[in-house]
Amino acid sequence: MNLDELKQLHIRESIGVSAEDFPHTLAFVDFANVNKWYERDEHDADGALLPATERLVINLQGLKDFLSATSDSARLYYGTDPENPGSGKFMGAARYIFGDRQVFTKPVQKIRHYIDIAKMDGQTRLVRADKFGKYVIIPKSNFDVEITLDAVRLSPKYETFCLLSGDADFAPLLRYVKKLGKRIILIKGGFIQDNLRRFADVVVNAQDIKRYIAMKKQKPDHEGPVLADSRPVSTGRTETDSVDPVYHGDRSPSSNGG
Repeated sequence: MNLDELKQLHIRESIGVSAEDFPHTLAFVDFANVNKWYERDEHDADGALLPATERLVINLQGLKDFLSATSDSARLYYGTDPENPGSGKFMGAARYIFGDRQVFTKPVQKIRHYIDIAKMDGQTRLVRADKFGKYVIIPKSNFDVEITLDAVRLSPKYETFCLLSGDADFAPLLRYVKKLGKRIILIKGGFIQDNLRRFADVVVNAQDIKRYIAMKKQKPDHEGPVLADSRPVSTGRTETDSVDPVYHGDRSPSSNGG
């Protein structure tokens, strides 16, 4: 067994998903959900308190390496904001790291959310106004349908279904996959509803894989208002900051046409 195989074995053992019990795994990454897993964390993967100037973000390469150790293939789903240059940069990096054919996107939808003036304290989004009142822009990019259709269509190609999301909307999909006789790995951050948990053979908490997929990053020097159109979300309940890609060596997304 070489070093890479030992590393993969260690990762599998650390989350309780042996290759024998969970063979032929296909992973589906609801990245807008994943991207929020560590945004409120105050400690790093070693338990040390983060300095006030640092935060945890998802390391794309680390995420890919983790999934390579635990699955045969991984598919990443995330919305693109054509008006945000950082969004295009992220998608290029994602396609380079995961593979162009393993990354799936669509434009975010921008919804006006009207707010009560009395509840504007602490509002970090850019507040706008029209004849109907004050509002913020909430971008949405929900991939429940795409992930569900792909999971059903590709079901003959896998024995283990791995979902990286805590979105309760996936409960019907997990129930269907379970009826097909598939094994299910659910990797989630924070609280999840019982109707999602009960279909999974293994539930992995995001905190247990923080060492593999998270990295420390300096907070912006200037904490100004966050433009609503720079924060794509997976559902109406979940919002997320854009992630800066992480490159290794001299590689860049341009080498893959992303």
